[in-house]
This record gives sequence, structure tokens and C-alpha cells, in this order.
Amino acid sequence: MNWFQDRKLIIATKHQKEKVIEPIVEQLGVQIFVPTDFDSDQFGTFSGEINRQKSAYETVKDKCLRAMNQYDYDLGIASEGSFGPHPTLFLAHADDELLVLIDKINNLEIVAREISLETNFNAETISSWGNLEEFAKKAMFPSHGLILKDAEKNFSTVIKDIDTWEHLMTHFLALKSHFGSVFVETDMRAHRNPTRMNVIKKAAEKLLEKINSFCPNCQTPGYDVEEVIKGLRCEWCHSPTSSTLAFRYECKKCAHTTIKEYPHGKNFESPEYCQYCNP
Repeated sequence: MNWFQDRKLIIATKHQKEKVIEPIVEQLGVQIFVPTDFDSDQFGTFSGEINRQKSAYETVKDKCLRAMNQYDYDLGIASEGSFGPHPTLFLAHADDELLVLIDKINNLEIVAREISLETNFNAETISSWGNLEEFAKKAMFPSHGLILKDAEKNFSTVIKDIDTWEHLMTHFLALKSHFGSVFVETDMRAHRNPTRMNVIKKAAEKLLEKINSFCPNCQTPGYDVEEVIKGLRCEWCHSPTSSTLAFRYECKKCAHTTIKEYPHGKNFESPEYCQYCNP
């Protein structure tokens, strides 16, 4: 059964995410539509003028459904990114991308997530051109965008789409002459951040993989890992460790489940990760 062949699908985006999403999801045989006037900024902006009111998961669903309803589509995809501390690695910045496919006809929702250390996410208050130049080079400007403000929490002056060193200096000097310093931050909008766009591409590849994973019982797409079961045994003492022993897959339609043991291809964990061998 082909669930999506020849159906019309909308990609809910304002910032050109279709450049990496469309080539991947078109493999489903869908007819893709990208609106030119969809305002995704209503759900929140990275530069802070509009705060995101809900979690990333709730926001990406709202964004997808809003576009589907606005343009009368029953199949849609949307993306939502978050930036900040990595969930497990201390002092590391991360890009956390969510992609959702919603199918109203089949009452289906499939979500993919990609967490990546590949990000230039950064911000700083700066009062000299030399410091701004150093920040910009680390942020991979001008291929990656920068945003200038008079202060971190002040949005009276927010300058985006700076794309040359000349423009950067002009805006910096103008702001500095009025405020004494400038708040600079990396532009995390997808169309001004190729590094982020690459992470969105990886999330789209994961989404396609999940869509092509079918329940062995009812053949519904999106048969996915519902639970990570820990307890992989230590190679020396055979005690259970906190490493992954198995994945439990579950169908959201018929609740069929299967257990896949040793999903990472190893039957035992190294003793260095055992709490008994290394108390």
C-alpha cells in the first residue's frame, strides 16, 4: 500500500527549508507545495521579538496544522529548531531540530529529531570593531548571517540580513555611536545559516526513514522506537550497565510491539562503562 503517492503535501516554511526537505520527501511520490506568504514567525523568532509560547514539539505541530488549514491541505510537513546547551554534553552548544509529518486522512503523525553539535550558535555584547570582526569570523560570516541589536533584551533596533563586511561595519558604527556597545548574535534562521540547514537535512532523512518503516502487523508507516531498554551486560563481570540492551518498537495505530536486541551491534559493554568494574 502506498500511503502518499500522488497526494499533495505542503511544507510549512518561511525561510527556504524546502531546499533541503523537498528533494528528500519527494521520494514519497507526493506533489509538493511551498507557500510564499506563510508567516512562521508568528510562532516565535530566534532574535527574540516574538517569544515561542509552547514547547518545540507543540510548536512544530501547531505550525504544520496552521499551514495545512490555511491552504486546505490534508498532508503537511513542518520543522522547528531550538538552540542552547547540549542535553548530555556539558558546556557544548547544540542544534535540536524537530520535523513532523501530519496526515489528516489517515490520522497519522510521524516525528523525527536530530540533535547536532554542528552549530555556530553564539551571542555577545561588543564595543570594538576588532572584537566584532573576531566574532564574525568564528560565526563563518558572511556565509552565515549575523544580527545586531542595541542590547540583548531590547528590540527597538534589530538589524538582520547583513551580508557584507561593509554593511556589518556600517551598522556596527551607527549602533555604537548611539548606545556605546552592540549586541551581536548569530542568525539562526535557516536561509541565513547553512550549518543549520544541513542539520535540518539530516532530520528530513530521518523522517523519510521513519515514514518507510512499516508496522509488521498493520503496515502503517512510522513504526518507530518507543522505548530504549537499558541493561547491556558488562564484558567482564556480566552485570547490567546503563548502556542500551534493546529497542522496543510500537505502532501508534494498532499498538503492535517488537523488541530488537543489541541495536548497536554489540552484545557486551566495555568494562570502563560498568559501575561495578569502575565504582
